[in-house]
Amino acid sequence: MNSSHADSHPSSGPATAPAPAIRAIGLRKTYGDGDAMVRPLDDLSLDIEAGRFTAIMGPSGSGKSTLLNMLAGLDTPDSGEVIIGGTALSGLSDRKLTALRRDRIGFVFQSFNLVPAMDAEENILLPSQLAGKKTDRRVFRRMVDLLGLSERLHHRPHELSGGQQQRVAVARALVSQPDVIVADEPTGNLDSNSGEEVLSILRSSVDELGQTVVMVTHDPRAAARADRVVLLADGRLAGELIDPDPESVATALMNVTATTGAAAAGTSRAGASHSGVSHAGGGR
Repeated sequence: MNSSHADSHPSSGPATAPAPAIRAIGLRKTYGDGDAMVRPLDDLSLDIEAGRFTAIMGPSGSGKSTLLNMLAGLDTPDSGEVIIGGTALSGLSDRKLTALRRDRIGFVFQSFNLVPAMDAEENILLPSQLAGKKTDRRVFRRMVDLLGLSERLHHRPHELSGGQQQRVAVARALVSQPDVIVADEPTGNLDSNSGEEVLSILRSSVDELGQTVVMVTHDPRAAARADRVVLLADGRLAGELIDPDPESVATALMNVTATTGAAAAGTSRAGASHSGVSHAGGGR
C-alpha cells in the first residue's frame, strides 16, 4: 500500500524509515564485585525497528536476558539510556515507568504467567482492566479469532494445553495494542507443534497487524522466523543477520559461541599462568 502511494506521487521524495520502537544507547550493567563481578552488558547500543520482528541470541551469559529486561523497562542500567517511543526511561518515576510498561509493552513469558483463578477471557482482559481502559471488543474478537481461542474463552488455565495457554498469553499481550511485544523464550515450555503455532502468531502479528516484536530465544528455528537476528557475546553486539534461515542462524551462533569460548579459555590460561608465577615467587 505504501509503495503504490509512493509510485503515484514520485515527486514526494524517498520514504524515510520509521523511528525505532526502542533505542538502547550505551547500556552498561554490572553485578557483584572483585572476582565475582559479572558485566552482562558492556556499552551496548541497539535499535529495535518498528513494525518488524527482531530476535536476540547469544551464548549463555552473553547478556540477552538482561538486555531484554532493560528494553522492557523491567531493569535499569548502571549507565546508558533506553528510549521507548521517544520516552527516555531514566527520567521516569516508578509510577510512570509502571504505567509505561502496562500501556505500551506487551509481555509473553516462557512460563505463561496466567492467573489460575481466571478464565481465558478474564486473563486476556486483565491488563486493560488494571489500566482502567475499556477494551475495544472488535480488537478483542479479532485477536481471539486469529489465535483460535473462541471455544476456549471460558476455560481456566489448568483446562488448557500448554500451547493454548501461551496463545492466551499472546492474546493478552496483543489486545491492548502496545507499541512493542517483548517475548522471553516464548516456545521454551512448548512441544514443537505448539511452539510453531506461537511463532506463527507472532509472525502474523507483525505481517498483518504491523506489530513490533522483540524475542529472546536459544532456538535457531525460532529465530529464523524473525526479520532480523541480533547476536550478543560478552554483553556486546557480535553481529546480525537479515532475513535469516535456520542454517545461517545456527552457523552464526556456533561461531559466536566458539569465539567466546576461545577467548574465555585464553583468559583462563593467562590467569592460571599468572597465578603459577605468583606462587613460585612466593615460594622463593
